[in-house]
Amino acid sequence: MDINKRAKVLIQAMPYIRKFSGETIVVKYGGNAMINDKLKSAVMSDIALMRLVGVNVVLVHGGGPEINAMLKAVGKESKFENGMRVTDEETIDIVQMVLAGKVNKNLVQLMEKHGGKAIGLCGLDGNMLMAEKLVTSADLGYVGEIKEVNPEPLQNVINNGYIPIVATVASGYDGNVYNVNADIAAAHIAAKIGAKKLILMTDIRGLLKDVNDEDSLISVVNVSEVPMLKREGIIKGGMIPKIDCCVEAVRSGVSRAHIIDGRIEHSILIEMFSDEGIGTMFY
Repeated sequence: MDINKRAKVLIQAMPYIRKFSGETIVVKYGGNAMINDKLKSAVMSDIALMRLVGVNVVLVHGGGPEINAMLKAVGKESKFENGMRVTDEETIDIVQMVLAGKVNKNLVQLMEKHGGKAIGLCGLDGNMLMAEKLVTSADLGYVGEIKEVNPEPLQNVINNGYIPIVATVASGYDGNVYNVNADIAAAHIAAKIGAKKLILMTDIRGLLKDVNDEDSLISVVNVSEVPMLKREGIIKGGMIPKIDCCVEAVRSGVSRAHIIDGRIEHSILIEMFSDEGIGTMFY
């Protein structure tokens, strides 16, 4: 990029930096962006830069591939029901070990490498995420439904200049540890802390009119349109829970929720600081 183009990019970003400085953004991090080293570096750089210009970021992560790998290493089969991991007593121990341990601390280390100051947390810390056993037609074991969010640990970390990186295991009222969906956790956290934006990183461009045509992106959706889009079959399958998270966040006071393509380098910066934006925005 030549010097003039670089200058134009910076000038274009200025009003957005001014708009979001001092605000809090919640980013749910997962998918290809979490397993591709080049994309991982881009995400960490993006968030470190956002914090540098005054934007508070909470990074919420999953770790499905790493959990699968560890289960395989100990000779245990990964089982799913309706897209949710069946989590028995042995599996929840592995989920906690992998998410709150290896994955979380690796992300903290990577963030520090890219100039960000980070502290790793999980939903057990300060009873940040409180959950009850999720009741469905199939017994999923230690899979939880979030009932409460305690924002104090997050606010303390942010107020001291750090980026909280949150692993999504939760405390149960019954004393057990529960595996909770990272998209849902991010939406609950965004609502509770009064985030300006919720950003869900995925492996597709956003909401598509035709799932086989990535050029059929729907860029903007009013949450009131979601039931109609479901009836028309545009919102279906694995997109339903993600979009329900966006709807719930917006209805709970988050100004905007976004589903963006984590396969694109610096997709967070494009969404945050450019006129074009990226993915699908819900308002």
